[in-house]
Amino acid sequence: MKRKGFTLVLAIIVLIIVSSLAAFMVSLSSSSAKETSDIYLKEQAELLMQSATEYAILAILGHDNYNNCLENINITYPSSSNPIFDINVSLWYIFDSPVSSTYCSHVVSSDLVNDDSNFTVIIDTTITTTANTGLSEPVRLHRRTIQKP
Repeated sequence: MKRKGFTLVLAIIVLIIVSSLAAFMVSLSSSSAKETSDIYLKEQAELLMQSATEYAILAILGHDNYNNCLENINITYPSSSNPIFDINVSLWYIFDSPVSSTYCSHVVSSDLVNDDSNFTVIIDTTITTTANTGLSEPVRLHRRTIQKP
């Protein structure tokens, strides 16, 4: 009689241990899937930020900056109808002549000592996830670079 009772208690203890391990594995796998998607979106945002900075340099080179400066570039990725990321690029210029600053409101300095710094651009790139992505922790990255196009 004692043997049957001991086996029943032992079976209940083993069942509790196995169910606890199963619950732990399910919670671990769901958190791993969430972390994987968050890491994927962060890496994608970093690559998009690099691409937006390079696109801004290309846009500056194709723009007449002595008559009208390119000051902001706004991009939605992958499309404007269903965006995942909002990308905002702000451009600040360093010119040698004060005449250029009349055409451009984003001028940091127009009184340079060194001519090598003429037409240098400070590029602020900010990328954020939109509200419709369903992330628990939104991604927001900022990068500031100084470029000489």
